[in-house]
Amino acid sequence: MSDVKIRRKTAETDITLSFEPQGSGEFDIKTPLPFLNHLLSAFSRFGRFDLKISAKGDIEVDPHHIVEDIAIVLGDATRQIIGDGRGINRVGWTLIPMDDALVAFSLDLCSRVYCSISPQPQGRIGDFDVNLLKEFFNAFCAKAGCVLHARILCGENIHHISEALFKAFGIALATALAKDERIGNKHLSTKEKL
Repeated sequence: MSDVKIRRKTAETDITLSFEPQGSGEFDIKTPLPFLNHLLSAFSRFGRFDLKISAKGDIEVDPHHIVEDIAIVLGDATRQIIGDGRGINRVGWTLIPMDDALVAFSLDLCSRVYCSISPQPQGRIGDFDVNLLKEFFNAFCAKAGCVLHARILCGENIHHISEALFKAFGIALATALAKDERIGNKHLSTKEKL
């Protein structure tokens, strides 16, 4: 499946997304959170995904709703792309440096849900609370049905750490979603099912 389009409208947010996993890294990200736009653009470019997101929300209450709901929509799109999981690599991982930061990132599109980021990023970049990144990844994992582990191996600059996380997320997800002709029409599982 390719070029998934989703709209999610609630009393708190209104989000439309177009996600093409076999793209070239083109993006058009419009949310009221400039730093989140920056992170999602890095995710798109490094994953070679064509990604369009338009999001509005009640950020006057708290940016939490829009951050979480964008992740929900992206997770829903990923779940649609996975389908029954036949033929995909299922697992993706990478190690990403960005100046002082070094991030190890791995995920498994296994229909189970677990999210671990350690240490938990702390601080603010402008008006953006970096603690919301954990909420983003939790929501993505719950909707996509995946296990995700990220380890921040070193880093002092919270911008570099956050951006390295999203670049790594793009690379790992692209690897996991990619088809491998050696798998054929099977599941990469001894259970024969994800």
